[in-house]
Amino acid sequence: MAFEPPQRLVRALGESAPDGDDWVERLPETAEQAVALRELTVERVQVPGGRSSLVVLVRRADGTPGVLKLAPARARPESERAALAHWDGRGAVQLLEPFVAEGVLLLERLHPDVSVRSLPEAKALLEAAGALRRLWVEPPGDHVFETVAERTGRQASVMRGASAEVAGLVSAALDARESLLAAPPEERLLHGTFRQSKVLSGVRSPWLAVGPDPVVGECAFDLARLVRDRVEDLIASPSGAATTRRRIKRLAESLEVDQERLRGWTLFRAVESGVRALRVGRPKDAELLLEFAGWL
Repeated sequence: MAFEPPQRLVRALGESAPDGDDWVERLPETAEQAVALRELTVERVQVPGGRSSLVVLVRRADGTPGVLKLAPARARPESERAALAHWDGRGAVQLLEPFVAEGVLLLERLHPDVSVRSLPEAKALLEAAGALRRLWVEPPGDHVFETVAERTGRQASVMRGASAEVAGLVSAALDARESLLAAPPEERLLHGTFRQSKVLSGVRSPWLAVGPDPVVGECAFDLARLVRDRVEDLIASPSGAATTRRRIKRLAESLEVDQERLRGWTLFRAVESGVRALRVGRPKDAELLLEFAGWL
């Protein structure tokens, strides 16, 4: 089978590494080797797929369905592997192989085309929040996961170089980050990139999280990305700003997170994403994100 990377993946990797590397060029050969090593039968490549990895639906030698995931080093697949091993299927997709192969994960098969995002908005938020709660556990004592301070520190350095037209929002976001990091209320293992589309329907559990970019820090940081889910609908609504404030309040209360801390991290993460979208040439996405951030 030809393992042609989906165009969404090619575009996204081009944004994250504009100077390029040879991972995409080597991907067909890497995928063929991973399939042969595990004696897998390939069903299909998942399209449109993700923005950081190739996802292939497979069956193992005993007929068990699975998912083969291949990701470049900059997507931190080994960090994902460590987090999934620590969760051990509690709230998240299960690893199916004990041995380590760099950049390759064999995972249980969920329903790849059925995410929480397919539910009505209120129900989707409820189910997504419930899935997220199960992931917030103590990190391993000897963990090497990136911390919220480290990740946002890298992001903050890039944000400071943003254009003058967004300087006010960037300043507010950086001030919020500095204040939030002064006294974090807890240290938990977080999903890191959680949103509705990262929660898929499963067999052993109704909803399970996939695709973490794990980080260690306070829970409000993880919840912040969920606040802006379906941002295009929020922006299109005349009551979008009021809906956002209600969403922050409802999510904070349901997951026992401080409302102001959630608002602060939501601001930082929205501005960071908006600035990044501007930088890589996605002005429409940037406009939505920065308008949303202005409501906060």
